[in-house]
Amino acid sequence: MRILGLPLLEEFKQKHADSRGQLDAWQSDVEREHWHTPQDIKRRYRSADFLADNRVIFNIKGNTYRLVVKVRYQNGLVVVEWVGTHAEYDKKKF
Repeated sequence: MRILGLPLLEEFKQKHADSRGQLDAWQSDVEREHWHTPQDIKRRYRSADFLADNRVIFNIKGNTYRLVVKVRYQNGLVVVEWVGTHAEYDKKKF
């Protein structure tokens, strides 16, 4: 998969250094994958949650952080929409 929005992740990793290892691992994993359906994601990331409009929520660092992406399966794209703390996520409306 090709990931769009990596500057958002880089900015977040600079502010939250403890997220770097897991976000880097997530990025490497996703770039090696080609997801065709949500089930492909669920096989690798059992804790992933799915929202309308092909949005996926990943728990980062034991659910300390949340990563929200939009997956365009047919184009092989993952678009980073938002990354933040779990507390910030609870205040958002997606």
